[in-house]
Amino acid sequence: MEKSEILEWCHKYDEEHPWWAKKEKELGDKLRETGELTKEDLIEIVEWKFKTTPPRMKRILGYIRQNEDDIIRDISRSVLKLSSKYDSEKIERLCRIKGVGASTASVILTFHDPKNYGVFDIHVWRELFGKDSRPVYTTRECLIFLSEIRELAKKHDLGVRFVEKALFKRNLTRARTQRWRV
Repeated sequence: MEKSEILEWCHKYDEEHPWWAKKEKELGDKLRETGELTKEDLIEIVEWKFKTTPPRMKRILGYIRQNEDDIIRDISRSVLKLSSKYDSEKIERLCRIKGVGASTASVILTFHDPKNYGVFDIHVWRELFGKDSRPVYTTRECLIFLSEIRELAKKHDLGVRFVEKALFKRNLTRARTQRWRV
């Protein structure tokens, strides 16, 4: 994908999904300002990530609500201080929060640092590795995803989130028009 195409798909994403874009900015600004995640913030992140899959969202929120706010704050504070050299550790620490897996951890990291992170999602995975490929949502595969997407971002001198949003939107559009199994 060329830089102009990435920017075009990214623009389509923002234009066609204004609630996602607004909520991401709102929560990202707050995370960068406070350097920590509250239980309420995490609930909003899960609602953002799983908005289109209500049963999954409900199940994950049930786990998230079992966490103490102080634990979420402590873990997130320790993670958000680390540089991107410690991606594996960051993901693993976030996954200590009940209900948080690699996919949700990627959202937290993306909202905090969109230049270096993107949301680990099946649509982006399929753009990177083929339409019949399905990720296992583990730390290892999240790291593979990040490596690939960072390479593309570096090639085009763009933030990782720009590239990831473009790939997500392109694949989501293809999946809907060609009726792929999501």
